[in-house]
Amino acid sequence: MGTATPIIYLTVTNSLTYDQRMHRICTSLHNNGYQVYLVGIKRPDSLPDRPYKQIRLTSWFQKGKLFYLENHMRLFWFLLFRKAGLLVANDLDTALPVWLVSKIRSIPRLMDAHEYFIEMKEVMSRPFVYRIWSGLASFLLPRFPVGYTVGGLLAKKFKLVYGVEYDVIRNMPLRRNSVDRVASADKVLLYQGAVNQGRGFETLIPAMRLIPYQLVICGDGNFMDELRALIKREDVDHRVQLTGMIPPEALRDWALRATIGIALPDREGANQYLALTNKFFNYIEAGLPQITYRYPEYEAINGQFPVAMLLNEADPESVSKAVNELMDDESRRMSMTNACIQAREVYCWENEEVKLLSIYKRQFQR
Repeated sequence: MGTATPIIYLTVTNSLTYDQRMHRICTSLHNNGYQVYLVGIKRPDSLPDRPYKQIRLTSWFQKGKLFYLENHMRLFWFLLFRKAGLLVANDLDTALPVWLVSKIRSIPRLMDAHEYFIEMKEVMSRPFVYRIWSGLASFLLPRFPVGYTVGGLLAKKFKLVYGVEYDVIRNMPLRRNSVDRVASADKVLLYQGAVNQGRGFETLIPAMRLIPYQLVICGDGNFMDELRALIKREDVDHRVQLTGMIPPEALRDWALRATIGIALPDREGANQYLALTNKFFNYIEAGLPQITYRYPEYEAINGQFPVAMLLNEADPESVSKAVNELMDDESRRMSMTNACIQAREVYCWENEEVKLLSIYKRQFQR
């Protein structure tokens, strides 16, 4: 890479603290000789710096159109005067200021597409918001010809719709030497991740009326108020525990203690249907049997390593039946845990890191 240390600015619209994907990417780049700056938003839950540099921009607004407008302006002016060898937009919501600065200062740019943004439920369900983001996507994504996304089917979607050929860097945890599962007298159902629209809580919470076990939800997001109201309406307060956002290591502790992990992403929109989520691989790494839907990426992995019970139907009765059956079948859960132990040797960050570093090396060689 020469004598000068390559400088990379990666941009997000979150507080940085709980973003496991960005932490892995930035740590890998930092450990391999790059000078890394991760730029996000300053919020009350922001924790101190990692080994790489973290920069948090002040934001008067915390959500909605004004938040994105303010963040675009602040990010543009921040990047405009920074020395950089590469600018990285992490999703469509930081792409405009990155593209503008890249054009003005002739700095190479790269896209890390965590989501198929315009087909997230919180975007699709609001026609005006959808039109804005859809227009931005049509304009901006073809102007980011180099990038990567989280799964092969999403990469094909980006190629079909926007004509860009993105590599695949999946959301996988680091390999651990052992899986130290914690025996517990109480069986626990675990959901970990964003508490956002489209994550299946309208199905999962009613199902809890028919599930005689504790559900622990580790996370936060734009559906939290609705989730609390739904829990109260379904009268399952005594069976549902909300932890809020917790650090990654504490999150793994929950996964090691839980009996079953669950994820029920809505079928509506290509984003959920085609994606590969963090939690799918986090459950595997913790040796945790899981229940999710029969979406193509999960079905392909499960065909090789049967780590999950895959559902065809998205209704409370089907979900409760699956949970109760798996809770009662210790032999099947043990078999799924053993499959997880095999799968985590293949589906781990160490393997993804090799591809990631190759992408960045090519960018600087250009």
